[in-house]
Amino acid sequence: MNTMGFICILLLVMLFLKVPVFISVMTASALYFVMTGANPVIFAQQVIAGAQSLPLLAIPFFVMAGVFMNYTGVTRRIMDMCSVLTARMYGGLAQVNVLLSTLMGGLSGSSLADAAMEAKMLVPSMRAHGFSNAFSSVITAASGMVVPLIPPGTGLIIYACINNISVGQLFIAGIGPGIFLTATLMLFVRYYSKARGYLPERKGRVPWSEKRRAIVPALPALMLPIIIIGGVRVGIFTANEAGTVAIVYSLLLGLCYREMRIRDFLRGCKETVTTTSSIMMIVAAASCFSWILTKEQVPQSFANWMVHTISNKYVFLLSVNIFLIIVGMFIEGNASMIVLGPLLHPVAVAFGIDPIHFAMVYIFNCTIGAFTPPMGTLIFVTCGITKCPTRDFIKESIPFYWLFLIDILLLTYFPPLSTFLVNLIY
Repeated sequence: MNTMGFICILLLVMLFLKVPVFISVMTASALYFVMTGANPVIFAQQVIAGAQSLPLLAIPFFVMAGVFMNYTGVTRRIMDMCSVLTARMYGGLAQVNVLLSTLMGGLSGSSLADAAMEAKMLVPSMRAHGFSNAFSSVITAASGMVVPLIPPGTGLIIYACINNISVGQLFIAGIGPGIFLTATLMLFVRYYSKARGYLPERKGRVPWSEKRRAIVPALPALMLPIIIIGGVRVGIFTANEAGTVAIVYSLLLGLCYREMRIRDFLRGCKETVTTTSSIMMIVAAASCFSWILTKEQVPQSFANWMVHTISNKYVFLLSVNIFLIIVGMFIEGNASMIVLGPLLHPVAVAFGIDPIHFAMVYIFNCTIGAFTPPMGTLIFVTCGITKCPTRDFIKESIPFYWLFLIDILLLTYFPPLSTFLVNLIY
């Protein structure tokens, strides 16, 4: 077995064994230099250069904005608004769960973080309102799948940097698939809840005065995505500068709501540093590994093999869907994106697939894998908090897999879901 094959297998084995992504990728990269006798100075240069990419500056800014949103009371106000808007829908708090993920998910930046937050905030209330623990856990994990598609998620930024795509265009592209997945999930929850007897919270109409009291305080927070995307598109600021705008805006909300204290600010800064550090270490290690792949002509060889083996792009997309779902069962989405993105992206371009469209298909596939046994990360994060047995979770989630199968097929074979807004705005 040649050196490249050996380190790739070693990397996958370490990831499957749940060795931290940074350690796995860095170990495989370092081992390549040891086995080939390459200059170790290049190893250091590539690791450092990987963390110095200008578009990556957006990550700590948006992470900090998301953290501050939680400390300023934004999350609670948006949840109150969602409760009022879904009060007459079958599913009640389950609908709140889905809608809250859509409105807050982009700022949490991670489907796992969103699932953990809602498992703590909403699942106890759902159980108190008569929902089974298994259903509550499943809908929490399923709603977390919307998060990576919603701008300005960090996954969109990482994918754009790795594959040299416009961050602003990916932000726009995520709106269509995000709304589509949210709508189909809410419709599914409505019919599923009606069959299960999960009745609406209210039968009568919600007074307008009550709606106003819930909606008005949440409106300033809901303006943030509009400000970010509109500002980037008009050219008022770049995607990196948009992160700074998001931080300032979240702090202003804290002053307006009068809920953020100095200790909250310091705690938020600490959380930002720890979260950003973990992301940047992975990106730095992945930069070195990507250099190794390029040096060994792996992406080019893989692209040529795929083009000559697979007859057309539709078969290629189907193959990628199956492959990424299987990988996502064992590997966290961002790790998969960093390792496999540079391999699959050039092949998609060679088949004439729109890079923006392929990016959204890739990201959604990773989230489906995270929801799939035997080792889907969303399952373990959610069940670990809600104490739901994995067997019950899997049994309850079977109908949802049919929904996600339909969603991924529509997203894959109907590109306008991803590209319509991008083409319209750009």
